[in-house]
Amino acid sequence: MNRKTLVLPAVIGLLAPVLAACGGTDSGSGGGDAIVVGTTDRFTATKDAPAPLDPAYAYDVGTWNVLRQTVQTLMIQPKGEGAPVPEAAQTCGFSDSGNERYVCTLRDDLKFANGDAITAADVKYSIDRARALKADSGVFALLSTIDTVETKGDREVIFHLKSADATFPYKLSTPVAGIVNPDDYEKGKLRDGFDVDGSGPYTMKADVKNDVLEDAVFTKNPNYKGSLTVNNDKVELRSFSDADDMGSALEKGDIDLTTRTMSPTQIKKLSDESGGDVDLVEMAGLEIRYLAFNTDAPSVKSRAVRQAMAQLINRSELVSKVYGTQAEPLFSLVPATITGHSNAFFNKYGDPSVTKAKALLTQAAVTTPVKLTLHYTTDHYGSATKEEFEDLQKQLNSSGLFQVRIEGTPWETFRPAERKGKYDVYGMGWFPDFPDADNYLAPFLDKDNFLGSPYANSEIRNTLIPDSRREADRIAAAGSLTEIQDIVADDVPVLPLWQGKQYVAARDDVTGTAYALNSSATLQLWELGKGVSG
Repeated sequence: MNRKTLVLPAVIGLLAPVLAACGGTDSGSGGGDAIVVGTTDRFTATKDAPAPLDPAYAYDVGTWNVLRQTVQTLMIQPKGEGAPVPEAAQTCGFSDSGNERYVCTLRDDLKFANGDAITAADVKYSIDRARALKADSGVFALLSTIDTVETKGDREVIFHLKSADATFPYKLSTPVAGIVNPDDYEKGKLRDGFDVDGSGPYTMKADVKNDVLEDAVFTKNPNYKGSLTVNNDKVELRSFSDADDMGSALEKGDIDLTTRTMSPTQIKKLSDESGGDVDLVEMAGLEIRYLAFNTDAPSVKSRAVRQAMAQLINRSELVSKVYGTQAEPLFSLVPATITGHSNAFFNKYGDPSVTKAKALLTQAAVTTPVKLTLHYTTDHYGSATKEEFEDLQKQLNSSGLFQVRIEGTPWETFRPAERKGKYDVYGMGWFPDFPDADNYLAPFLDKDNFLGSPYANSEIRNTLIPDSRREADRIAAAGSLTEIQDIVADDVPVLPLWQGKQYVAARDDVTGTAYALNSSATLQLWELGKGVSG
């Protein structure tokens, strides 16, 4: 087994947006059989979520990784990290000094996969549709700074923003801003099922059984015109029920590559072995895990209860027992490698202490032990999630201040229940929409937030988030970002736990594995190819 450690440049800030032109063709090599990629992401259509792959609804890393192959956006995050570059657009940039007017010009002769021409009107339709539908996934909030979308001729799109937003180019690189054909996507209704149509590098054919997408075949789109070079003709994305099944398929040669999520045990085993025909690639990652609170729920409505949990949980012990070197303790919602990060929770609580936690509860006249249920999803963040929550339960209960039970639920049930406020305390993960501190704060704290959280802090929403977005130089936004993190540490509407690395395991005749995932866990299937086994 060979191990390759890849350290891509960490994205530590958002560069000042500039007007840029980017060419490129979809010339690619390869052919023959499809490259088969394994994933433990599960794609299910349910009564609560019947349209999992509609860009106006999808808002998790798995569904976004399907859409990024098929639905084109005006901008795209480059494989080597850094500021986004034009994709469906030929040029994009702010046309005013206040970062409130953003103009994109489409590439000439842009087409959907079916051959229909793409015009500025289609871009406006797509983005206005997502904003108007306001899907309960909360993804539309990424477009919340848009006031109006204007077109000028067939190729120019003008975004008038409600307020300055230096992160706007990044938001145009996310699937919610994907360009869809009005013939395929109704204006006032989500598109149910697993059909996806767009102008991205691939078209997709889905194999669906019992409302579950088991296999997706991506075939190179002959009409694609953008900034990407497509290095293969066909990729098959195969969904597995767990990491063990996926690992067995790789060992047998049934698949060529595994993506998220491998188990800690598998990663350690592959890392320790030498020789063989499978490579383990370690890459920088920006994934975080955290506990979220329904701050209106009686059991955790008292801030003292949430603060006591923050005072008790030993992140280092948790990471060491469950994830080893594959993760690091996190003391803020913002990862340590992102500009604006502050160790706000450590600054406030220091080392874990039962004495300090007891004092917090006593001062607030909270009766102990506090009875809680910690909810987690059994099939969305990897097989180690159960072990993680067992350790959290043990830590809290051993203090004598809490009486905690844990409950695991499949994602298809877990996510709708969480959005409806049925859980008092629950575990979630976050893969950034784009690598900027704003995207680790606003999605949890702003109006129409991703969690549907009742927590609302007027200073954060009305002053600090808007102030931070005015700064094109993200270092200059550090003051506002630090204040937000300090407030979060004090109020504890969310409790950050750890930041993780990411891994790919591939047979050694697969090329391009170094860029199979970027730091935001974006799957870049177009980078893969087949070479000579070494």
